[in-house]
Amino acid sequence: MSNLARTTDQLGLMSSSSLTSELDGNPPLWVTHKTGDIHDDIYINNARLLITHSNFRAKNLKGYDQVLHKIDEVLVPVMSPKSVSNPIYNPTAWDFIEQFESLNINPYRVRSFRQRVQQTKKEDIFNAEGGNTFFIPVDEGFKNSRPESIDAKVIDGHVIPKHVLFTAPTTKDISYDTLANVDNMKVYISFSEETHGKSSAIYVKSHNRLADSAHTKGVVMAEIVKANIPVKNGVVHLIHKPLMVVDNTVKQFLEFKEKEDGPLSKFCQEIADAGDVGKEFMRTIERSHDLTLFAPSNAAWDDGNLKSLLRDPVKMREILNMHLVVDKRLYLENIIKDHNRHAPTLNKKKNLYFNVAFAGNNKTLTVEGGGVNATVIQSDLAATNGIIHIIDRVLGVPYSTVLDKLRTDPLLNQTYILGKRSGFNQQLNDTTRKFTYFVPRDKAWKDASIDLPSAIKKLFMEDFTYHANQILERHLVISDIPYTMERIKQLTNDTNLSYPHKEVELPTQRDSLSLFVKENRDHSFVIYWKGEEIPVFRPNVECTNGVIHVIDRPFLKDGDIRVSKASNLQFAPHLIMLLIAKFLLL
Repeated sequence: MSNLARTTDQLGLMSSSSLTSELDGNPPLWVTHKTGDIHDDIYINNARLLITHSNFRAKNLKGYDQVLHKIDEVLVPVMSPKSVSNPIYNPTAWDFIEQFESLNINPYRVRSFRQRVQQTKKEDIFNAEGGNTFFIPVDEGFKNSRPESIDAKVIDGHVIPKHVLFTAPTTKDISYDTLANVDNMKVYISFSEETHGKSSAIYVKSHNRLADSAHTKGVVMAEIVKANIPVKNGVVHLIHKPLMVVDNTVKQFLEFKEKEDGPLSKFCQEIADAGDVGKEFMRTIERSHDLTLFAPSNAAWDDGNLKSLLRDPVKMREILNMHLVVDKRLYLENIIKDHNRHAPTLNKKKNLYFNVAFAGNNKTLTVEGGGVNATVIQSDLAATNGIIHIIDRVLGVPYSTVLDKLRTDPLLNQTYILGKRSGFNQQLNDTTRKFTYFVPRDKAWKDASIDLPSAIKKLFMEDFTYHANQILERHLVISDIPYTMERIKQLTNDTNLSYPHKEVELPTQRDSLSLFVKENRDHSFVIYWKGEEIPVFRPNVECTNGVIHVIDRPFLKDGDIRVSKASNLQFAPHLIMLLIAKFLLL
């Protein structure tokens, strides 16, 4: 109850402000206004007003206005047990910490954090007036943390100033400045919700974007064990461990997250179920000093295609190893800056390939491994011996046809458009066939347009879809089994020849493709075709009905297409003869 009669229209103007309640000590009722798709939502502390059951107006016996609102949650104030001789009313965040034992907040204790606040003389930030959000780690979270690691900057990183953030109205994955966001330190906090089965848990994440000798760069994730405790100067959330403090190895992080409601619990369970393969994988993680783990989320393991593969120890080893990059910490910002954007994995000769999409200030990182495109849904989780990125799919288990891969991969958009206009793409969804498709990436078409400007321009015009079809047929092989780069390399190496390479003819839809393949020391590949050296940007992109090789130049020569005034597009004589032969055979 408040002594002010306010309708929803009046409350809606009070974003992140407060009303005085009628409870002893007059603790505030914090009002949050949240814009919704249908209508704006109003929250009192963590309780949402039910708009259609609100604004009941009346007058009391003295003639004063009254307004009744229905809410979806009971408002629980900070209270002392009845046995306490000096009960606490309307405490500040510091009063809450200092007199915690006098409050009814069992079974938690905050003595360790309180002691560090006192030793660093930071009591004032918890007494600050206005509306703030305070995160207080409970004693249980100090088991692995050295107390001295909780210094003044770390304590500042537990306070979001000028925002009262209750869990229900706060938009998840939005970053807020902390008091530790200063010139030589950039620490932000966001909320996230993790669902596992029918249960869910709210986490808070601190993201330190600048490292120094005492503070590790990266994200620290802590579960909120008791949320939405209203105080005089804001709201308190009790968390299971300190923020900003990196004190777990990657292995320990995984083992902690193994509990049922953890965001990586299914991944941990699959590792455990893999027997010796899983133990070997965990030993590698434990012994590595710098690593990057791409860990599939719980939802990623719901794919029905995984069941049979997970029972195969050989395939399971390949899958697990594809998620691990050793001897390197791949932070999101480093991947964005790296123009090559690929990294070798523990799965020998299997690379991960990265793509970054920008939407305003937001960056979305996707990682491809074994034909699977996964989105990084949580980046830069910090550990003492590496970092973890949580992804939304299991790598190495293809789920897309060649057509689906073309349609969804942002680097292959131009080849997809070219094939769509000509009707060429329709066959690529056939799961009864096996395709090997050499796909020029978008940059390859752009570079080719510099050498062959008129031909490439006309090739992408709708009037010349028939001719585009003929060019694409040259890039597509249909056979009993796909041609991986390793298989083509093996076919093009002949030790009986003085010259170490011979060309192999692959039966494409457009005559045949004569080429040979060379593997570089870094395990990248180069295709040699008609005097051209064509780098393979991404080899062996697995699909459910074949394999794609993403190449840096189309199989196209100046003599193949000639543009003249007399004819918009002319094919070279040998292509015309092949077209006639193909027609006569029909």
